[in-house]
Order: sequence, then C-alpha cells, then structure tokens
Amino acid sequence: MKKLYSCLFLFLFLAQSLSAQNNKIRVIVFGAHPDDCDISSGGLAALYVAAGHAVKFVSLTNGDKGHQQMDGPALAKRRLEETREVARRLGVTYEVLNNHDGELMPTLENRLEVIRRIREWKADIVIAPRPNDYHPDHRYTGILVQDAAYLVIVPNILPKVAPLANNPLFLYSYDDFQRPNPSRADISVDITAVYDKKVNALDAHASQVYEWLPWTVHDKTVPVNPQERKKWLADKYLIWSSINPEIRQSLEKWYGKDQAAQAKQAEVFEICEYGKRPTEADIRRLFPMLPPK
Repeated sequence: MKKLYSCLFLFLFLAQSLSAQNNKIRVIVFGAHPDDCDISSGGLAALYVAAGHAVKFVSLTNGDKGHQQMDGPALAKRRLEETREVARRLGVTYEVLNNHDGELMPTLENRLEVIRRIREWKADIVIAPRPNDYHPDHRYTGILVQDAAYLVIVPNILPKVAPLANNPLFLYSYDDFQRPNPSRADISVDITAVYDKKVNALDAHASQVYEWLPWTVHDKTVPVNPQERKKWLADKYLIWSSINPEIRQSLEKWYGKDQAAQAKQAEVFEICEYGKRPTEADIRRLFPMLPPK
C-alpha cells in the first residue's frame, strides 16, 4: 500500500510539473546592445519571472564600441560580465552575440541566428525595437526580428532546428520617434511595483548608465556614491517610462480607469502584424499581469 501511495504521489507530482511547464509563458527580447533589452522590457521581465515564467534577453552585438575610454575585446568582456550580473539580479537568461557594435547588418546569416534563437526558446512572445530608430544597430535588429516573424514556422528554413508549431506574438518596444510613423500603445503594462527591480538591473550596466550614456550628452551630474548613483539612475529613467495621455488611455483599456490612475511607470508595446494576430483574450492570457476583464 505504501508503494502504491508513493507511485501515486510521483504521478501527481509529474502531472503538476508538466501542467506548470505547459502553462509557462516563454518570452524572448532582442536588443542591439547589451543594455537595450533591460531598457525596453526590464520591468515586464521582472513581472514574468516573479510569476514563474521564462524570459530570455538577446543582444545582437557585443557592445565593443560603446564607451569613451574602453573599446574592443576589453569592453566586450566587461559588457558581457554586466549582462551576467543582470541575469542574476533579474532572473532572466542573457545571451550576447559576437557581432561588432555599430556594424550589425540585416544579413541572411544574422536572420537565421534570430530564427534559431526564437525556435530554441520556443517563444510565445518576441519583442524587438521598431525598424525606424536613430541607431543603425537598433534599426537592423528590428528588421532582422521582423523578417523572422513568419519564417519561424517554415520547416524548410533552417531545417536542422524544429520550426514552431504556432507563430508567436511579435511586439515592437515603444519609442518616441515620429517618422515615418509614431509608436502605437497597443499593450501597456504597469511596472510601478517592479520599477526598483528594473533600476537594479540597469545599475549592473555601469559602463553604460554611469559612464558612456552620460558622456554622450555631456552630463557631469553622476554621483560617485553607489546608493546615490542608483537614486540618480532611478530619477533619470522615470522620464523614459513616464505615462503620456496615449499610454494612459491604453492602461485604462487593460486595467480599468481606477487601477490605471494608480500607475506611475509603464512599459509599452506595439503589435507587429507579421506574427500572431492576437485577440484581446489572447493578450490577457499571454500577459497574466493584466487583470481579467
């Protein structure tokens, strides 16, 4: 009888584990440089990880040009180590490809690498920048992911890696560029509760947020004290994830007016029409942090 109970317990445990795995949402975020994913989706990633889902960040370049004093292999190594610290702090998987910063091109080889990673991650959601942006690496990251959107389900493309049975939901991260068309706030996620986790992840990219990016805009206000620096960083990024009237309207759609009014920080996404065409029910299923309607 004891053996029967043991077998029954093992069966139930395996069944529950399989059910949990089947219900796990798998998200992959592509960026051009080793801090881009964190900037666009760090809060969203924190929400998914806290709920037991799986998130992967992929940088398509190694970031070996993004500094005023360092460059080449030494900078690439430093930035790789920063992503490893982000992975530890945020609970995500982080991969950095060995393309040179500032030299990313929308080649067939790079497209296949993007397809490979989407398939191997078995992604339900794929996030990338839009193909219009000030930086060519950002633009070409958007193009590469956009060009992969349909091909991830085509068996004869990259036949050694099994195609996905269903096309994922492809999303563009939000930006403020207006031409040729502005970003749409199709899905807005309140990240107020995890904003400190996003800042903590960005804090790991010290070469960027405290050195390179301030240098590019001649900002000499970065504090030396680590705690003061993190407060300074949090205040800076308040602007990047602030809520304009369009985003507020989107939040009201997904959260209701009362709850949306409480949101202070948000991450926003535009649906790419080349991937899955989601219903509202699909979006609420894939974004379980959104309250049920």
